[in-house]
Amino acid sequence: MILSYHLPTRTPAPLDALLTLTVLAVFTVLLFDYTNGFHDAANVVATVIASRAMSPAQAVALVAVFEFLGPLLGGTAVANTIGGFVDLSALPVQVSLGVLLAGLLGAIGWNLLTWWWGIPSSSSHALVGGLAGAVIAAAGPAHVVWGFGSWLEGGPLTGVAKVVLALLLSPLLGFAVGYLIHRLLGLLFRAARPALNRRLRGAQFVTTAGLAFSHGANDAQKSMGILTLVLVLGGFIPAFEVPLWVMLACATAMTLGILSGGWRIVRTLGFAVYKVRPLHALDSQLTSAAVILSASFAGAPVSTSHVVASSIMGIGASEHPRRVRWSKAGEIVATWAITIPASAAAGAGLLLLLRPLFD
Repeated sequence: MILSYHLPTRTPAPLDALLTLTVLAVFTVLLFDYTNGFHDAANVVATVIASRAMSPAQAVALVAVFEFLGPLLGGTAVANTIGGFVDLSALPVQVSLGVLLAGLLGAIGWNLLTWWWGIPSSSSHALVGGLAGAVIAAAGPAHVVWGFGSWLEGGPLTGVAKVVLALLLSPLLGFAVGYLIHRLLGLLFRAARPALNRRLRGAQFVTTAGLAFSHGANDAQKSMGILTLVLVLGGFIPAFEVPLWVMLACATAMTLGILSGGWRIVRTLGFAVYKVRPLHALDSQLTSAAVILSASFAGAPVSTSHVVASSIMGIGASEHPRRVRWSKAGEIVATWAITIPASAAAGAGLLLLLRPLFD
């Protein structure tokens, strides 16, 4: 999907103000990408560390390499989806950039808050909520591309409908696929000796790399989409086509975030939901990589936090349902439920606070 904003019909902004806002918006996009990386680092490495297949340093180094490759080789389908769920073409350039700035700051704030609490919330939900809240506060709900009407009439999935459906379905798929894969491999290895654990830990080098690649291919594309939208709105590129340098910048910011780590969330996913052992870790990584990579090719932005956590729940439920700490799972689900409205409120509030700076 190529989006075109008819910039010549819009009131031109003073060059200095436009350049300043564009630079701030680009920096904020990359900052969000960085916080996304260190927030989601724990989601990618939690099971491999909990199962003692790798040390934290080994896990982060391996993940960083494949996180960097993901957005470079994973296409731009997710970026196109994210870049098209808000319509800012009718707003003045400075207001449009201010809206993106406020929405991103709202998402960053939520990422930092949930990281501090050690809760694996969704950076994707936070981004969608923050941007939608800022757009509604600036111009009303008509400037959000909802997409539900056309979908119910048999048209293609677009806008918020596509984003929300992907975010809702992906954890259900993670739970179901994790449940089935663990049942299958549990039957396959039911007569295996404990020495098998060594091979299972070795296999996690491959599955963790696959999960890191799929995470980079999906999550960094969200920032690629917003950064490209910033460049279109500022008039620096003529149409919504992701430049190579944007891919490289977002891949780098995500990788630096991964290297920073998010160890508070490792404890939640690796131990607090279900006690993860080598086979559980391998199954979770296989499940999460398959679900996230499939979504990336379909242009559907999903939450790595949701998919990894739900896969662990599915694996635990297939083995010993009573040993799954459903109370902790309930806390995670509650956080998922409030992320979009909370980040939307943050985006709207920041827009109202910052608006005098770009009006």
